[in-house]
Amino acid sequence: QAQLVESGGGSVQSGGSLRLSCATSGIQYTRMAWFRQPPGQERAGVAAMDEDGVTKYADSVKGRFSISQANTRNTLYLQMNSLTPEDTAMYYCAADSGENTYVSRLLMLYAERYKSWGRGTAVTVSS
Repeated sequence: QAQLVESGGGSVQSGGSLRLSCATSGIQYTRMAWFRQPPGQERAGVAAMDEDGVTKYADSVKGRFSISQANTRNTLYLQMNSLTPEDTAMYYCAADSGENTYVSRLLMLYAERYKSWGRGTAVTVSS
């Protein structure tokens, strides 16, 4: 059974940085992603990476966030720089082992594409 455990969240001032980690076990994934859910809003995709290293980012984080994985592929990271209060949210790690296709790469930031989820880590950015 797949297990995903996020860590690295916390409180930071605007302009600061945080690095989130997601430790995985029990799954050979073909794609992994970070999602976030601000208070009172729906969950949305932030960044994703497939097994071939193809990445995809939400427009709101391009140039500020960077997704990467450990060489062993059992840990996913999200480096977040130049944080703003709008980045305040619960951040979730997600993984899926479905087939990697042209269409699946287009849809990497859609929550419906992922079957395994972590419980989240909270990020708060103060102005």
